[in-house]
Amino acid sequence: MRVIRKKRDFIDGTSASSDLAFLLIIYFMVTAAFNINRGFIVTLPAKDSSRMILKDDLLRFELDGIGRLFFQDKFTDRAEAERTIRSALAYNPNIAVMLSVDPLSPWQQVVSFVELAQALEVESFSFSMKGAAGGER
Repeated sequence: MRVIRKKRDFIDGTSASSDLAFLLIIYFMVTAAFNINRGFIVTLPAKDSSRMILKDDLLRFELDGIGRLFFQDKFTDRAEAERTIRSALAYNPNIAVMLSVDPLSPWQQVVSFVELAQALEVESFSFSMKGAAGGER
């Protein structure tokens, strides 16, 4: 007696879906590794916080319209600013650094100063833009 076997075309839909899901997961994991954050993290104070900073605990720097850095109304370079901040932090680790920026100042100078403050691990850092009349905004 001869047994006749029928060929069945059996397509498992769940197997194809799970393979596709697995491949998509791998794809997104690999591409997520290429997303590099080149910014810096700034911790902003809470909206309702009121922190008092004494005048002696505040270092004020200014950037003029062509990118020159001033401290106490005297021209200073980046190395001198670093020494000033470093010595102030050694004396008082809770020192606050403030940068006042002219709107025409090159933004690379602003970024360089922020990176300096970050490298020196300044915990309290603030910067503001000068208004058109020279006042703060």
